Amino acid sequence: MDSSNSVRSHGPGSAPALVPDGPALATGSEFDRDTAVTRREPGVYDADLSAGWTIIQAVNGGYLLALIGRALADALPHPDPFTVSAHYLTPSLPGPAVVRTETVRTGRTLSTGQASLLQYAEDGTEIERIRVLATYGDLDTLSDDIRTSAKPPAIPPREHCLGPADGPAPIAGSTAIMDRLDIRLDPTTLGWAVGAPSGKGEMRGWFGLADGREPDPLSLLLTVDALPPTSFELGLPGWTPTVELTTHVRCRPAPGPLRVAITTRNLAGGFLEEDAEIWDSADRLVAQSRQLARAPRA
Repeated sequence: MDSSNSVRSHGPGSAPALVPDGPALATGSEFDRDTAVTRREPGVYDADLSAGWTIIQAVNGGYLLALIGRALADALPHPDPFTVSAHYLTPSLPGPAVVRTETVRTGRTLSTGQASLLQYAEDGTEIERIRVLATYGDLDTLSDDIRTSAKPPAIPPREHCLGPADGPAPIAGSTAIMDRLDIRLDPTTLGWAVGAPSGKGEMRGWFGLADGREPDPLSLLLTVDALPPTSFELGLPGWTPTVELTTHVRCRPAPGPLRVAITTRNLAGGFLEEDAEIWDSADRLVAQSRQLARAPRA
């Protein structure tokens, strides 16, 4: 199989299916297969939202962002997401979907596009699920000049952190997506799992994909929305649907597990914010995000 191209033909006369380049393709990663999109015509992509990435019954927002991000990477002249802002309009369900993209502006170092993910009602009409505005560039061309006061989160070694199988009872929300993730949480942010939430809006842990796929800019769009919500540690179990999520990808991550730290400082009026930082194995801040989410009801 030729892994040098990002477009692969599926037979004479068929539309090309977008697949990842290089090593990620060789691994046969479930993430890559499930975020693949097929170009129907310029700017229009067909997709199949996998039930393997659901929380309760809705498809995870980070997985959806990565799928849309793959379509935008094909539609725009630059390869890597720099900033992606998504508004989640209605819950997405497993099944067919279409991503419609539009190029807003193209420059020498950055290009900006917008995209909508839509699904179909029973009568065949389209329902918009997510609308995205994104700017793409080339992470390999960025300057090496770094001036920062940010520090990696203090998380115990991975072997001292806990996964879904380590709790005395199944972790709430351990639905289909958990089988595809390799998450080990800092025990100090796991009080909710044993009925004793700390009251602090914090969640920290190690993150990877269960099939061993190494992180890249596209998978970072999943990572920012993959840990349990901070509302669990505030004593509010239940679904925490995202209203808006903005992600900044700062550099290409090194191979190895990622460290994720998420904090919430303010829950008011039934909504909360979550600020996330993603650090790679080389102690670099590779992604940041902020989302507004609806808090579970007490």
